[in-house]
Amino acid sequence: MMAILQIGTAPEAGTGALEASFRLFVRLVALSCLVAGLQYWGRLIGYSDGGMSRFDLLPPYWQFASAALAVLLPVAAVGLWMQVSWGPVIWVVAAGSEIIMHKAFPLWYGERPLLVIAHAVVISVYIGFRVALFVKRRQDAKLVRTDSL
Repeated sequence: MMAILQIGTAPEAGTGALEASFRLFVRLVALSCLVAGLQYWGRLIGYSDGGMSRFDLLPPYWQFASAALAVLLPVAAVGLWMQVSWGPVIWVVAAGSEIIMHKAFPLWYGERPLLVIAHAVVISVYIGFRVALFVKRRQDAKLVRTDSL
């Protein structure tokens, strides 16, 4: 009897392969943000780089950037993992900051072309997923249902 009642109803949101792939992608981005954030923390407290990147030994511009990214990246990781609306915003701010650091100020922060390319690729894939999900939801909304006749 229950199966009869479910005929013509729309499937629950987030149950398709596209949605599952997007969730997996976002969780992988979250894990990479967490690792990157922990790397910044490791440098700031002197755990990595033989203590040479400790906060008190850095120039002021690196102090600001490292401290900001050490906070932003783990917060972005939590937001992305939980799939809340502010997660991608914080992530784009952190990724954009690193892109600006290494592209606009290479004399201060050094050139890291692979990091910049990686950020650009991941942001592009994220945008591609969001566009595909938008198109899919629009198509699903246009399907003729028994209750629309």
